[in-house]
Amino acid sequence: MAEPEFRATGVRIGRRLRSLTRAGQVRISDGRLELLTSYGTEIDSAPLRAVRTGKPWFAPQDRALAEVNGTRYLLTLGEHDPVPGEAGPPTVRTFLEAVRSAAGGRRD
Repeated sequence: MAEPEFRATGVRIGRRLRSLTRAGQVRISDGRLELLTSYGTEIDSAPLRAVRTGKPWFAPQDRALAEVNGTRYLLTLGEHDPVPGEAGPPTVRTFLEAVRSAAGGRRD
């Protein structure tokens, strides 16, 4: 398996008002977006061409939306990029740029 193009740990993943995990993982690898629990169990995944991402209008800067297989997830990432070599969630901007570049520059 190839090295992930993007990986974030410590991400809060929620669906509507329900929190699915407080320390989940978001991974982009081989053209797929994967949402995982802190234990590595898959919550949802899909090819990037079937994923829509963006920022909610009236939410803090550390939140991103991801629509995977028709289900909307609210991702709470970090306010600052982690120090190199340390684990932690990157910023929303870094996540959105990684999705765009892995999908071939497509914008949603």
